[in-house]
Amino acid sequence: GIDAPEIDDNACYSQEAKQKNQELVEGKQVRLEKDVSDKDRYGRLLRYVYVDDQMVNELLVKEGVAIAKEYPPDVKYQNRFLELESEAQKNQFGMWSACDL
Repeated sequence: GIDAPEIDDNACYSQEAKQKNQELVEGKQVRLEKDVSDKDRYGRLLRYVYVDDQMVNELLVKEGVAIAKEYPPDVKYQNRFLELESEAQKNQFGMWSACDL
């Protein structure tokens, strides 16, 4: 339900997104929640990621380092992601102030 800038594409805010994700999960025990699909078309696991009781996917969107992106049928939290994205955009958080979106 989210999409972050790709480092391989040298996309705007990709380094910041990578750094934030590392801060949130590196060296920590995570819990993964599956929606409907197991993997995307590139073979990557599709999961909602939690550290303690905090969903990392939400934090990334809330802080403006990822955007909400619908990948049907995996839409369990899509409305929440869209709300967080709207708030981040309105408040010019992260990529919303740094990139030409």
